[in-house]
Amino acid sequence: MYEIGVNPWVWTSPVDDAALAELVPRIAGFGFDAVELPIEQPGDWDPVRTRDLLAAHGLSVAGVCAVTPPGRDLVDAAPAVVRATVAYLKGCVDSAAAVGAPSVGGPVYASVGRTWRMTAAERATCYADFRRALAPVAEYAGARGVSIGVEALNRYETSVVNTIDQAVDLIDGLPSNVGLMIDTYHMNIEEADPYGALAVAGPYIKHVQVSGTNRGAPGSDHLDWPRLFAVLAGTGYRGAVCIESFTAENETIATAASIWRPLAPSPDRLALDGLAYLRGLLG
Repeated sequence: MYEIGVNPWVWTSPVDDAALAELVPRIAGFGFDAVELPIEQPGDWDPVRTRDLLAAHGLSVAGVCAVTPPGRDLVDAAPAVVRATVAYLKGCVDSAAAVGAPSVGGPVYASVGRTWRMTAAERATCYADFRRALAPVAEYAGARGVSIGVEALNRYETSVVNTIDQAVDLIDGLPSNVGLMIDTYHMNIEEADPYGALAVAGPYIKHVQVSGTNRGAPGSDHLDWPRLFAVLAGTGYRGAVCIESFTAENETIATAASIWRPLAPSPDRLALDGLAYLRGLLG
């Protein structure tokens, strides 16, 4: 029913041309169907070269991940910062279109780790500011056949959008090519009922990331994966599901994702165990 993909962040960061040349044959050899491609900095990987590399190994592109370190913000930020972030997101759209990815997803509203308190009125203003800032990106993406998936993060990584209900509110009024990117790790923390929340997200889902509740391999944790995938099937979503985890070897990404210990005996083991579990579950 679903292609099963993986993000090269499981092994390394940044994901650049050299990393992909090494990892893509391994990912294909493991039996994955697809790869999720993050863009930490514009130009990390060449879209045409990457498209050809993936095609040569029988892999599809599940989606492009936008990355929002400090200084990439669409809300509560200086106009120059917003303009630069819009330009970065349009660049992600260009890469997605060139490599054949259906979507660009991520916490595109604010930099990861940035938190501040908001009243209900301030939150409404924040969300309106986001919609105004993202509108030209949405139009640009739509003209190129690319969707935007907005990702809710847990409370320790953002104060803007933590739940599916908030994410649906955030994108209200934007074009239909703007929807949600689901991440089971964050849902496990923030949703009182992650399965019910997934059903609410159903009409808006553009991309799905799966991760164990401890950021390890799916299936090595306490999430009721059969129930989750039964709900996902009921939404009508038929895109890829991608394992997202992070290497502990890169200080910047490990700190951003709070990876303080190895999540598996090796990155290969995390990927293989997650793939085996999902194959057994999904057939």
